[in-house]
Amino acid sequence: MHILKKENNYTITVGIECHIQLKTKTKLFAAVSNDARNAEPNTLISHICLGMPGALPVLNEEAIHLAAKAAFALGTVPQKNSKFDRKHYFYPDLPKGYQITQFDQPIILGGHVKIASNGVAKNINITRAHLEEDAGKSTHPAGQDYSLVDLNRAGTPLLEIVSEPEIHSSAEAKAYAKELYLLMRYADVSDANLFYGNMRFDVNVSVSKTNKLGIRSETKNLNSFKSVEKAVDYEAKRQIDLLEKGDKVLQETRGWDDAKQKTFSQRSKEDSHDYRYFPDPDIPPVELSDKYIKNIQKDLPTMPEEWRKILNSLELNDSQIDTLLISEVDSDIKYLKNINKHLNDKPMAKFLADWYINITIPQVNDNNFVLENSLHHSLELEIYRLIKSNKLSSTNAKALYTEITRGTKLPASIEDYARTKGYIQVSDEKVISEIVKNVLAQNPKAATDVAGGEIKAIGYLVGQIMAQSKGQADPALAQKLIKKQLHIE
Repeated sequence: MHILKKENNYTITVGIECHIQLKTKTKLFAAVSNDARNAEPNTLISHICLGMPGALPVLNEEAIHLAAKAAFALGTVPQKNSKFDRKHYFYPDLPKGYQITQFDQPIILGGHVKIASNGVAKNINITRAHLEEDAGKSTHPAGQDYSLVDLNRAGTPLLEIVSEPEIHSSAEAKAYAKELYLLMRYADVSDANLFYGNMRFDVNVSVSKTNKLGIRSETKNLNSFKSVEKAVDYEAKRQIDLLEKGDKVLQETRGWDDAKQKTFSQRSKEDSHDYRYFPDPDIPPVELSDKYIKNIQKDLPTMPEEWRKILNSLELNDSQIDTLLISEVDSDIKYLKNINKHLNDKPMAKFLADWYINITIPQVNDNNFVLENSLHHSLELEIYRLIKSNKLSSTNAKALYTEITRGTKLPASIEDYARTKGYIQVSDEKVISEIVKNVLAQNPKAATDVAGGEIKAIGYLVGQIMAQSKGQADPALAQKLIKKQLHIE
């Protein structure tokens, strides 16, 4: 269990600020590529990114569109009127000396994220979400006495989503981060690739023995659900230990050392007045019409909560549903859409769900596939047909699937291929009857036990029959014939 319980009567309170990189083609205010993953340092820049005198930013309309979609994903509506402001601070990766962001009129107000932690459902309310540009990146070469700046990310469009301080355990913090990830992916707002920093979490933690919130620390730039959970655990314990010793908790910004699984101090935390916010004079206010907002709502894809209702109808548990939801966005194989196609045939839909969870997804995670993703569904439907017609056992079905998906194309006839490879079950009663006769003769004690009422021993005999038939015997038929030859009703 990952819940961080009250320690020494302290209540733990967590608020999370999440930076989502919007999946636009270009930056927020400059016609420069927004994909800096494999780019050489300082190659995706313009006079706007560099903050050159007289450079005028031009707002990316697609960023507004994606932020409006995010509002609906968060269970609210985008604000009809919003504006951009300048947030002033001086750092080498911010050439202008200010960041263009939204302060008092953000594009999103309100909303919530529904989480489930240890079987308990809860809504975490959203304070606001605002658009802003990212800064560049400073690097510090090992053993050198200088730093380098890469401005490829300067101007990258971000949506910063700020939760209310309503999270009270590390388990809830992790659940919130994971659900927010799913919401942004399913709404198609962001790739939310944690490895590439498309989604980063700043975790604010405080502890208190009263109803008044304690002094908080902010642990910045966490890029995994696990690190969110562990940072909350560590910070809560660190702060409680300080207070118990009579020391004070400092309001500060901290970093996360993943190798040591601990936070470390970076700098004292600024307040909003330190940034000297004022409206950006170069960017007009944003006004959204009712028609614009309705069109975005109409085009919103099927969201995680709707998929959960669909999958619940197949009697899947929460863990299985979460596996499908996360795997759907991490793979090119469309698990949910394939299941959804066959909801009118519940056994087939349930087969596909179980097959994906137990067979396909583990193999995808192990990079065992060569077969083109678009061909998997045809293969799975044919395997289902062969299983249903008792031509393929579950063991042989997995072996057949594994063998075919490691090739580059589907056989012309999957059934003929399976038969050639010896995967098709033998259902010829004469053939199986002869094997049963031999197995009973070779295993007289087990045969006597079964005949005497020890029905559990029949599993051993069936196993011997499967071995002698090289896995091709129909187990149900084999069991039937054992009982017949031993004269058991």
